[in-house]
Amino acid sequence: MADDSFRAPKGTHDVLPPDSARWIEVVSTFARRAERAGFGLLVTPVFEHLEVFERVGASTDVVRKEMYELTDKGGRRLALRPEGTAPVVRAFVQHRPTTPWKVWYLAPNFRYERPQKGRYRQHAQLGVEVIGTADPGVDVEVIALAAGFYRDLGLDTSLVINSMGDPETLEHFRATLRAYLLGHADSLGDDFRARVAENPLRVLDAKVPEWQDVIERSPQMTESLSDEAAAHFERVQHGLDVLGIDYTIDPHLVRGFDYYTGTTFEFQSSALEAAQNALGGGGRYDRMAEEMGGPPTPGIGFGIGIERVLHALGERQDGSDRLDVFVVDTLGGDEGLRLLQQFREEGLRADRAPTGRSMKAQWKAADRARATYGVLLAPDEFAREAVAVKAMAGDEGQAELPLTEVVGWIKERVEALR
Repeated sequence: MADDSFRAPKGTHDVLPPDSARWIEVVSTFARRAERAGFGLLVTPVFEHLEVFERVGASTDVVRKEMYELTDKGGRRLALRPEGTAPVVRAFVQHRPTTPWKVWYLAPNFRYERPQKGRYRQHAQLGVEVIGTADPGVDVEVIALAAGFYRDLGLDTSLVINSMGDPETLEHFRATLRAYLLGHADSLGDDFRARVAENPLRVLDAKVPEWQDVIERSPQMTESLSDEAAAHFERVQHGLDVLGIDYTIDPHLVRGFDYYTGTTFEFQSSALEAAQNALGGGGRYDRMAEEMGGPPTPGIGFGIGIERVLHALGERQDGSDRLDVFVVDTLGGDEGLRLLQQFREEGLRADRAPTGRSMKAQWKAADRARATYGVLLAPDEFAREAVAVKAMAGDEGQAELPLTEVVGWIKERVEALR
């Protein structure tokens, strides 16, 4: 048995081919949609000063129990990034770009939690953030971007939305909710009482079975919204209706961090376990920039875990791991290398077996690579300045083509299949 020191740490995993091709396709699909919507890529450090996360989620399990903390050789207290929004806001406060600032990110996140299928201690997250506008139409655009991404992947999702209200009404609701929950604390134990005392909103997204009846009968934020917050939420709903995006209002949806204000939303998938069916989500955080020392600046965004998406997609094959062409070279000279490079320069996914293998072994390698076409370089055909082309599936059979035409011929057919 291998030494555990030379295995991936618990809660992490390696992404190997062909699974990595699906990973790339998910990222590429997201990048294309984000860029079409005017978002630019932002890359932030893997670790931040500890205060970046403590200021925005001190009562959450992610910050209190799951965050990886360290002290560097200079005595600075740092944390590995547990989520994507706080580093983006920190970058905004530091660099003060022109608003509205629209960025997307791809980032590894780190949380010390119990590993599950699709949930790892190191996981990759895609997300977008828009900082500098309180326009409810932007809420709709951000939600629509996520909905379109899932649709691009062929994933069936359901959308739930809520409003956390403005900061003032949120504080009033928090006091009302705390009083209600404490009225039931004697029968629900010390853990319940401690969570209520720390932040009663955190009770609403708890999964403890014994608490659910009390949670279901708890006061609802949507009943306590100020006129301004209610108008904002109504405009978000109207925008979703205009775009034909179905949704359900869930008055207990609070998401997992303390920084949310106003609109919150979550996409769920029946392909995931009922208790952990969230596929991604986000909301507004209109006070975070101010809490980090910047000017009052509203923001909204979402995060989507790549591993969760791949888990929901299952084992479907999308063709992204297929080769377009495999060169079977029995000449063993420079011709195979030259032809292979020509295919690649034309944008085709092409490969060949190491030199010296038999023709039979090379054709087997072409099958394993799931190549669409095989191109045979053999002495008889090459003497006529030609190659044999074989469709690896279907009934096209084998044809002989001039060496000077084979690249264009295959490219035309491959593009027609894409």
